[in-house]
Amino acid sequence: MDVFSLATPPLLSNYDVLSILSQSYSHPLQGEKNHGFEVLYHSVKQGPISTKELAEFIRERATIEETYSKAMAKLSKLASNGTPVGTFAPLWEVFRVSSDKLALCHLELTRKLQDLIKDVLRYGEEQLKTHKKCKEEVVGTLDAVQVLSGVSQLLPKSRENYLNRCMDQERLRRESTSQKEMDKAEAKTKKAAESLRRSVEKYNSARADFEQKMLDSALRFQAMEETHLRHMKALLGSYAHSVEDTHVQIGQFLSPISGPLDFEAYSAAALQEGKYVWAWMPRLDRGAEGG
Repeated sequence: MDVFSLATPPLLSNYDVLSILSQSYSHPLQGEKNHGFEVLYHSVKQGPISTKELAEFIRERATIEETYSKAMAKLSKLASNGTPVGTFAPLWEVFRVSSDKLALCHLELTRKLQDLIKDVLRYGEEQLKTHKKCKEEVVGTLDAVQVLSGVSQLLPKSRENYLNRCMDQERLRRESTSQKEMDKAEAKTKKAAESLRRSVEKYNSARADFEQKMLDSALRFQAMEETHLRHMKALLGSYAHSVEDTHVQIGQFLSPISGPLDFEAYSAAALQEGKYVWAWMPRLDRGAEGG
């Protein structure tokens, strides 16, 4: 005989036994094994970690820029020692000046990045204070999770006990057991039904309390994550703007080299200074004509 066809004991008259026995005792907000809150909180805790990692990344970039700046300063000295004669000689000054400018440009980027690191670290400190406050505010949700977990484990046991008592009562009825034994079995069934009723009430109460606190905590976590992402976006925007400005300046400094070179202008300057053998060629021609 199907246990669900058994007459519902009086103490469960206000409950749908089939509904109770078929409950999964889970809720989307709970997550698997009531770990939903833990998953959300763990995700929120990654915020300060990402902030710290961003500071480390920018610090490493600043170190690279500083190293590059020093290297360009050395390169500038090398260009200043270039051969002072020949038609290519004036270009060494171009290399020296552009290398100096590049060194200053990367040094300035280093300073900007160092200032940005201070902003990131300052935000990281504020973030830790916010998380500490949040942790204190969501303690109630953590307690609610634990309570719900406890009653969720108790409810299946009460359900199983009730079903066993119902089956025992039905078995005794089929065996035409004495009325005294039937009364004992019925008393046990009623007691099991009452226990199940209390378990259901505790579960429903715990679930309602959990869902409300979980909703409040989820909204609080969402607000924190949105604020965190806005701050990180602003910091990344400052980083990108600083790097972009540097690249624009680099392009301007390199234009005299990357653009077309006016060798005639350099040659004319060389002739005026009388440094090269070309400057003596017309004199040789005039001497030949005079001879």
